[in-house]
Amino acid sequence: MNHQSEYARLISLTLAGSRDAFGELYEATIKDVYNTVYFLIREPSDAEDVVQEIYIQVYRSLEKFDVSRPFRPWLMGVVMRQVQAYRRKSWTHVRIIKKAERVDQAVVYDFSSEVVNKVSNQSLLACVNRLPYKLKLVVILHYMNDYTQEEIAATLEIPLGTVKSRINAALQKMRKKKKNSILAMGKVEELNESR
Repeated sequence: MNHQSEYARLISLTLAGSRDAFGELYEATIKDVYNTVYFLIREPSDAEDVVQEIYIQVYRSLEKFDVSRPFRPWLMGVVMRQVQAYRRKSWTHVRIIKKAERVDQAVVYDFSSEVVNKVSNQSLLACVNRLPYKLKLVVILHYMNDYTQEEIAATLEIPLGTVKSRINAALQKMRKKKKNSILAMGKVEELNESR
């Protein structure tokens, strides 16, 4: 469901008190929301908690939503704010742990996920995962969720030129890493052939 009028209808019914309408809105958007959150957070239990917070926030904020504007960018704005809140909370937690344990080593996270296993091009996904967070956000929104650059700018509340430059920078970094890995594989093959 990508029709703005259908979103507007469900929002109106939800605001009128229909839980079924909010359920339909949830069902229409949960796949994109969960995939985006899971790709950015990686820990299944944390991703589920963040998704739950997102829909609580959506329900509370629906009355402030301007139905003349597109719903999906507004929803992704809520998603990004909740992910940012999670990241701030996580970093605070990490700093507290470091202070308590007086350990100089970095906390290691397990970045394996079911999402990566389900996607056929794991090397590309791994390359995206290594991008800096701001670049990863625009790549996920543009290529995974099919958002236009204008929608990304509205969602992240940044200028359109910034979105364009981040997409370009992300693609350049990914191309460079791909080129470097191809060169490295060529050197390994060359070494094996010389033996």
